[in-house]
Amino acid sequence: MNESIIVGRLFPANVPPGAVSKHSRTPVVNEGKSFKQMLQEQVLTLSNHAAKRLEQRGIELGPEQMAKINSAVDKAAAKGAKESLILMQDMALIVNIKNRTVVTAMDKQSMKDNVFTQIDSAVII
Repeated sequence: MNESIIVGRLFPANVPPGAVSKHSRTPVVNEGKSFKQMLQEQVLTLSNHAAKRLEQRGIELGPEQMAKINSAVDKAAAKGAKESLILMQDMALIVNIKNRTVVTAMDKQSMKDNVFTQIDSAVII
């Protein structure tokens, strides 16, 4: 068997067939990146501030919601966004796209009459 198996999303989904080196089993498009760097690019983290806001406002993010947020971050990153407002159901998140870090979170009540500054994009999911 000459084909390699890639599990999960450690590598971009758009890696063309044959882009995997037969010797290293890593995609040629990711040469120079460590496993840790590639893993960190796929993980969404919460800042201390965001974690406190989520707790204070009673917002719980389940696995399905985290998957949607990750997808939104991927889309924003593909468009070159740096700081993005992600609107989802009854909440708003400000996310640093490069670091994949949720900076703050607001519930529906906290969003009323707010002005969002220092963002360069918005993703509605």
